[in-house]
Amino acid sequence: MTTATRKGMALAILAATTASAAPAETIFLSTQLRPIEEATAVRQELLKGLDGVDYVVEEPPQFAVRMAAEAEAGKHTISLVGATHGELAPLADRNMLTPLDDIAAALKDKGITPALMDLGKLGHDHQQYIPWMQATYVMVAKQEALEFLPEGADLNALTYEQLIAWGKAMQEETGQARIGFPAGPKGLFSRFFQGYLYPSYTGGVVRTFKSPEAVAGWEMMKSLWAVTNPSSTNYGFMQEPLLADEVWVAWDHVARLKEAVISMPDQVKVFPAPAGPKGRGYMPVVAGLAIPQGAPDVAGAEKVIAHLVTPEVQLMTAEKVGFFPTLSVPLPEGGDPGIAAMAAAVTATQTASDGVVSLLPVGLGDKGGEFNKIYTDTFQRIVLNGEDIQTVLEAEAKVLSGLMETTKAPCWAPDAKSDGPCPVE
Repeated sequence: MTTATRKGMALAILAATTASAAPAETIFLSTQLRPIEEATAVRQELLKGLDGVDYVVEEPPQFAVRMAAEAEAGKHTISLVGATHGELAPLADRNMLTPLDDIAAALKDKGITPALMDLGKLGHDHQQYIPWMQATYVMVAKQEALEFLPEGADLNALTYEQLIAWGKAMQEETGQARIGFPAGPKGLFSRFFQGYLYPSYTGGVVRTFKSPEAVAGWEMMKSLWAVTNPSSTNYGFMQEPLLADEVWVAWDHVARLKEAVISMPDQVKVFPAPAGPKGRGYMPVVAGLAIPQGAPDVAGAEKVIAHLVTPEVQLMTAEKVGFFPTLSVPLPEGGDPGIAAMAAAVTATQTASDGVVSLLPVGLGDKGGEFNKIYTDTFQRIVLNGEDIQTVLEAEAKVLSGLMETTKAPCWAPDAKSDGPCPVE
């Protein structure tokens, strides 16, 4: 795509969205809570009582394009943005966000953990975003699966070897592969490799992409896939195949498991993803609220932020969309047992002594999809097509290295920091 074409698309997006959003006083643009059910919950329940707020959702690549278009044109329509840590980082680096130090100071005693608030500085001196909600990816097992759990295995301290043995036992007994992953077009399977397999086996994601440890990880993945329901290549949200009894054990984002868990809380267990030789890799998802430079309604944006980080709305967010509070507020007694089960699994994941944190990619801009594709292509070639592991890793490493050089993205956790583009070693 040429620069002129890209600029034309950006201006077209800007023109279209400006026209559609014009009547609202406060435009709230978000990359999160995009599915219709979740977006409706935001508009009708999470923002209830706030007048003149237009909640608009955008896929991350289009979000980046629109933000750049408004900044370049100097014509600002967006007053508030909701996006992940990694999506907001490039905006902060380009001075496109308004410092929120006053809001952060006002919230200091409201219970947002200092570690989360510090993340919201994005490595800068001033507060760039206010932590809005958090989540991670967990595993769910139906009651029927538990009798096949390997002897001595602890759900909260499971290993990948035990998961494979569990899958083999279920397959041998039932004649069906009972483990499921969201490997379909709308699934988040790329995050499994970036946040779980690679950190657990290599201690990194980019630097270690073609390492001997990565080879071992992909060997494990081949064994795991042999006991995985082949229909996983069609799955988006894992709550549906769990509810349909197509799988008994599944991995996915908490928000994409929520309906299954709250529908049958007494019939499922929620627990952290397994550990590998380097530890228990996991990907925390932190979404923040930020105000763009030049926002037309700063006061309205500040009002929305204040509303969304109240304890009541934070707890409602957990209940309605499966994202958990950034405030240190306990879930209410007598609340939904499914939500409580997911919250406990999130806590167990975050507090695991062998945890290896893998952040969402930072600095890729509108090329996040290309980054994800490298990992899913690697999976397809090695696991589905049966190509030689090292040969595939060498080939895909060249693509990954080229992407890092193009975007100039430095390394992010768990990879060691880099002065320039993150190297593939």
